[in-house]
Amino acid sequence: MSCWQTIADYGLRSLGIGERLLPRSDFTLCEQVTLIGSGMIWNVYLGVVALVAGFALATLVAVGKAQANPFLRKPAEWFIFLFRGSPLFIQFFFGYFLFLSLKQAVPTFDVLSSAWAGALVVLFFNTAAYSGEIFHGALQSVPKGDQEAAEAYGITGWRKFRRITWPTMLRLAWPAYTNEAIFLFHATTLVFFTGFPAVQQRGDALYYASYFADKTFNPFVPYPILAGYFIVLTLCIIGIMGAINRRLNRHLPQARPRRPRLLPQIIR
Repeated sequence: MSCWQTIADYGLRSLGIGERLLPRSDFTLCEQVTLIGSGMIWNVYLGVVALVAGFALATLVAVGKAQANPFLRKPAEWFIFLFRGSPLFIQFFFGYFLFLSLKQAVPTFDVLSSAWAGALVVLFFNTAAYSGEIFHGALQSVPKGDQEAAEAYGITGWRKFRRITWPTMLRLAWPAYTNEAIFLFHATTLVFFTGFPAVQQRGDALYYASYFADKTFNPFVPYPILAGYFIVLTLCIIGIMGAINRRLNRHLPQARPRRPRLLPQIIR
């Protein structure tokens, strides 16, 4: 079987498209690269959806924690404490058993016992808690002079938050938030080790890497392949987040690298 045929058969296997059975013996490098890459589709899906949805909740949590009203501040503080204070691995297990209990009481919650929905909910709350703390710190660091200048021009309330406070908060928090985004995508590999089952052997990238490591008794081929995929994914995240950061700071003067100049006294 050629490598192109292998890609056609297993490239989208994690989505249920292509060959149903995994290869049993004589594993080729192309098969390992293709199947692990197929599993990366789920890692990217979990990371992107959790990051985008968690961004909105993190903003609300950060604003809530900054409020003087204890009925708004305390729930935000306890939410952050709960998800930052417990390991993500344990949160996956508790989430899975909670969703199983809800499934028995209300059959509508059956979808949450699957990895694509249940694990996504856990990642969503986890990244919202970490990002909310990052945004809260940035919110506290917004210069008071900017807000006073806005009020002097008659910009108050929601308009001030939307045009002054929130953009400044994002600019201050974005480098740390980029690290949280990278951590979130790396944390998607924990889904394989939790109770969320891989239906019909359609798992994430670590699922396929572990499969090849168990069958060949050689972890030094599939796991470096997996690491290579995540390095490429990390570079993509850095590039995208860096572009957004430049967009957020487009009004600020950019430092230009100095060109080296030969001193006249050196040339003789």
